[in-house]
Amino acid sequence: MTMDPELDAASVLMAPPDISDPEAARFVAVLTRDHRSSAIVETEGRVTFADSIITAVDGTEIGLRIYTPNFSRGVKAGVVYFHGGAFVVGDLDYEHARCLRYAADAGCVVVSVDYRLAPEHKFPLGLEDCYSGLVWTYQNARDINVDPARIAVAGASAGGCLAAAVALLARDRGGPPIALQILLYPVLDDRMGTPSMLAFNDTPVWNNVSNAEMWKHYLALPEDASIYAAPGRAEDLSDLPSAYILAVELDPLRDEALDYATRLLAAGVKVELHHVAGAYHGFDHDVPDAAISRRWMNDQSSYVRRFLRH
Repeated sequence: MTMDPELDAASVLMAPPDISDPEAARFVAVLTRDHRSSAIVETEGRVTFADSIITAVDGTEIGLRIYTPNFSRGVKAGVVYFHGGAFVVGDLDYEHARCLRYAADAGCVVVSVDYRLAPEHKFPLGLEDCYSGLVWTYQNARDINVDPARIAVAGASAGGCLAAAVALLARDRGGPPIALQILLYPVLDDRMGTPSMLAFNDTPVWNNVSNAEMWKHYLALPEDASIYAAPGRAEDLSDLPSAYILAVELDPLRDEALDYATRLLAAGVKVELHHVAGAYHGFDHDVPDAAISRRWMNDQSSYVRRFLRH
């Protein structure tokens, strides 16, 4: 397997995060987050964002950040976004650059959810926060100039797991309608039995050792792994929203994404599936200005714009 040259050069400085110590992992994440991306400069003046507070189902207050494109008027599509970070790391700044890109380039309102993190808050608390973010967006759609019929859920890595799980919850609870789920190199299956998961123990950014540690943090007990914790366990994938799924070659999570996409298709769900050769987990987040990262960020925004248009 050949790695993209720009990603290869950047990978020399990367090591899989040590999430066995969540506080240390969070400290490192703060040092290396989205200030590396040119998105901050390139979207200046094109997007307005503001933070807000909502109440989750158990009465806890959680944060939202709402991104509104400045260049278009009227009702827009909405994307409810859940950041990555192995369920352990991340906040409203963690994927600020991606949310700016979506708002500026797809012309949609983005609602980023600051869900509670493991291991202090085990499953299902973080997931319920994400679901509360979807419900809030739907119920307040007109106030934030969002068309309630054109709302997507989206996330990268652990956020992709949360987006897939929110789609399952909304289906099973008769919750808000979701037009699209955007799953970027998603975490989907705690059983960790795919060929890519078994093979990749030394890949940049993420490997099977880190993956196993992540699940220990997220689940109170292994038997807590319902379909809402690990959507790859779901047998019935019918009546779910259309999906945009991005898998990457040098990622232990690769085969989980490919399998989920195939099973969604078999269940009659419309799927746009992409497999990025030469890339590793989180490439467009960790090396955002590499040509390959820009290409796939542009593709995501273009797809959201096309799929959620009037």
